[in-house]
Amino acid sequence: MDPTTASPCTCFRLRRASRQLSQIYDSHLAPAGLSLNAYSILRRAPTPRQLGDLADALGMDRTTLTRNLKPLLLAGWLQEYRGHDARQRLIAITPTGKAILRRARPLWQRAQTHIENTFGTRPTAQLNTLLDQLDHALTEGTPA
Repeated sequence: MDPTTASPCTCFRLRRASRQLSQIYDSHLAPAGLSLNAYSILRRAPTPRQLGDLADALGMDRTTLTRNLKPLLLAGWLQEYRGHDARQRLIAITPTGKAILRRARPLWQRAQTHIENTFGTRPTAQLNTLLDQLDHALTEGTPA
């Protein structure tokens, strides 16, 4: 690693790697007209889902999710419903959104394969396990 970019900060290192990964996935998903963010949202809304539940599943706050939903709603890929309680917002993928997702799935797989070929299948699986453990530990708020 370049000493000018080396940092003892875990967050900096993770965000730097995340930006590079996002660029790879975004470039692979571009032919479907999706970003990784949009793809992730569509994948997690197969049936009507409460906005808060969707935000939790994505690891986003509600405000960020609402901002990211706007173009997907405008494109007709997602639909918003009101729940039993008028304050409850439900989000679900539309048939058009499902078609976009089917088109994007092999593009996402190519990005995933690119990462595994670059970093290695085993290290990628190990990294995913560690990231899941980190996410769980941070969610629980207790030291590992």
